[in-house]
Amino acid sequence: QVQLVESGGGLVQPGGSLRLSCAASRYIFTIDHMGWYRQTPGKQRDLVARITRGGTTTYADSVKGRFSISRENGKNTVYLQMDSLSPEDTAVYYCKANSGAYDYWGQGTQVTVSS
Repeated sequence: QVQLVESGGGLVQPGGSLRLSCAASRYIFTIDHMGWYRQTPGKQRDLVARITRGGTTTYADSVKGRFSISRENGKNTVYLQMDSLSPEDTAVYYCKANSGAYDYWGQGTQVTVSS
């Protein structure tokens, strides 16, 4: 079992930056991979970025070059650095952990990009 708590969302102007944090309740080096997903009303939840236990990263095409996922094992925390934000990035962002056959989700954090 893994509990995930996201933080760092908020309102930011276009072109601005935010850093999201996802704190896990157990050692993240024991988790196969962790990722960030986002969802807007009426749409499915889509992958934004993911990082494996070995450190391999994957990004959605729409965020490549602007977002960066990283982790700090000592704090059991995964981060999503988001730069050059645009209104199209507005969504609820969810952290997910995959361990074996199980997926665990955080409660989500709202990111709103607006002037």
